[in-house]
Amino acid sequence: MSIAVILSALLLGQAAPPASADGLPLGALPRQTLPPRGCAAFLWSSGATRTLVAMVSADPALLRLSIDGSVTDLPRDSQRGAAGFGFAETAEYRAGTTTATLVMSVKTRADLKDGAAVPEATLRLDREGKDSVVLPVAGMIGCS
Repeated sequence: MSIAVILSALLLGQAAPPASADGLPLGALPRQTLPPRGCAAFLWSSGATRTLVAMVSADPALLRLSIDGSVTDLPRDSQRGAAGFGFAETAEYRAGTTTATLVMSVKTRADLKDGAAVPEATLRLDREGKDSVVLPVAGMIGCS
């Protein structure tokens, strides 16, 4: 099955996004689409409320989050290890005094075409003068 079909079904079926993911400063992203080229990882929170909290694109290397109600793109600052599909095992994204660190595993599956699964990942948000937040996430990678 095409990963684009699966992602479309998941994203279309998403109800109006809640203000935040389980009371954290990370909120739900509005509906996202695959980039015109390359791959993107769509990551949902693994807490009590399943919410699309992050989209990571491989090219350009950006992490999109909703922080305190504002959608923000953080450019990749560094990376270590190879997870696949243009993504690192550990990547740090930074803009101003906000840093997000994403650690993820990527698993290819025979039943997924043009993408892969992200069975487990951890998203850490650090902001100057604020508490750090660590959120377990999981999702899928889709490629154009």
